[in-house]
Parts: sequence; structure tokens; C-alpha cells
Amino acid sequence: MDFEIVGSIAGVETIAQGNGIRDLPRLRKVYGPGNWRKKKGTATVRFSGGATAVVELHWCEAHGIGRREEKIKTIIRVLP
Repeated sequence: MDFEIVGSIAGVETIAQGNGIRDLPRLRKVYGPGNWRKKKGTATVRFSGGATAVVELHWCEAHGIGRREEKIKTIIRVLP
């Protein structure tokens, strides 16, 4: 599912860090070592078909590497 984040991400929370992340060995192998954290927040996104929605996003990020592997967990509301 292709999407683009429109605006900013609100209500950002850390839901796991360090060894609490199940995919930590894979993240380190693909993107490099870092202080990895799994985070969540809500944002407005635009899908490739043109529809927009407010969704809950999950992603992993590390200092110096940035936000990686953003995925939509829940569609909260479809916007007109």
C-alpha cells in the first residue's frame, strides 16, 4: 500500500526500544547499528489512489538514521 504523509505526525509515543524490538537484529543488519526505537502516532495520509485518511502509523527510528519502515496499523477516519 503506497501512501504519503500529509502534514505532521501527532501524539508520538515510544512503544518499544532496544531489545524490546522483535526485529532488532534485522534492523541493525539492514540499516546499521543505532539506538533503535519503535514508535507510533497519528497522521493524515494520502493514498496512491488519491483518497485521504487519518491513520495510526507505526515505524522504527534511530538517531542519525531516521524514520524507517512506516506502516499503517489502523485507519481511524476516511476524509472526504
